Amino acid sequence: MSDTAIHLLVGTTKGAFILDGAGDRTRWTVRGPYCDGWPINHVIGDAASGTLWAGGGGDWTGAGVWRSRDRGHTWEPAKLTTGQMDSWAATDPEFAASIGWTETPVPFGADFSQVWSLGRGGGRLYAGTKPATLLVSDDDGETWQTVKGLTDHPSAPDWGPGAAGLVLHTIVVDPENPEKMWVGISAAGVFATEDGGVTWERRNDLADAADGEGNTHPAAGSDGHTGFCVHHLEHAHGDRLYQQNHHGVWRSDDGGLHWHNITTGLPSTFGFPLWTHPRDAQTVWTVPLNGDSEGRYPPDAAAAVWRSRDAGATWQALRSGLPQEACFFTVLRQGMTGDQQDPAGVYFGTNTGSVFASCDEGDRWTEIARHLPTVLAVEVFEPATD
Repeated sequence: MSDTAIHLLVGTTKGAFILDGAGDRTRWTVRGPYCDGWPINHVIGDAASGTLWAGGGGDWTGAGVWRSRDRGHTWEPAKLTTGQMDSWAATDPEFAASIGWTETPVPFGADFSQVWSLGRGGGRLYAGTKPATLLVSDDDGETWQTVKGLTDHPSAPDWGPGAAGLVLHTIVVDPENPEKMWVGISAAGVFATEDGGVTWERRNDLADAADGEGNTHPAAGSDGHTGFCVHHLEHAHGDRLYQQNHHGVWRSDDGGLHWHNITTGLPSTFGFPLWTHPRDAQTVWTVPLNGDSEGRYPPDAAAAVWRSRDAGATWQALRSGLPQEACFFTVLRQGMTGDQQDPAGVYFGTNTGSVFASCDEGDRWTEIARHLPTVLAVEVFEPATD
């Protein structure tokens, strides 16, 4: 077990929060909110430099990416699009003065309303937006460009929105080869590039055509595809990927070219988050919910994280320390993560404002924060020095 401090980067509907923990993962303090109370959909950090980024925004503020160079104590925004606030302030000097607004050019006009996801690899910073666009920055977020190879993909005219809209919500960069990356778009599926984003391939094919037979749910696998409403995507090691989509949990052993249904053994087909073990590609965690139209809470209102140690062949419910009665929370698509320690720590946040932690890979859980705003994302930040 490391003595280095661990920080949880928490995005919420009312700003970013940071949970500071000691290396033994038993003592946690909460600070925030940061980012002027913007809705923050995702927060990530660079361990080498100590820089943090928070992506978010909405119809009122417009979209942007905030940056901190001091471990999250102070933040500066890079506003990318305009929002309703800007329209009001531009025509109402009194309102503009009251909020300290000044007219500042933005690079993308009103093209999108939110940054939903962030990713980093090969010295580049990526951002996914709503509606679905992938942005890239080569200067740590100072300036941004659109990744045209994805925006101009031949399938783009057929992309359909999920219930939350057409959102690029997951960005996964291969840590061993940053030219390889995958993104998840609801409801357009998984896309992959092996040339740093110049060209993209849609990767949603079933490994076994039988997995697409007999399904009546509109988001289920059919016609040789997994179903395009992917909820979350995780890279395990090499070419192994896992995804939770609107109707099941799936594994790919060839970089997303073919997907195996590994839902059997779970209590439902519906859920949002996943996390994979940092050293064992066989181990994956997920939080099943009772269904998309049944309330989206744990089955039987009893919370459990489900773990597989054999790449989804079997699953085990982990309940120790989690509420087992009248539990109606939801864990959203980016609300689960883990650290690099041994044994690995696992963390998740809920839409009821709690953050839970396990120091033993899910066997036992402790609530380490409560009464936060709705938690949209949780990531671990383990800086090189603290």
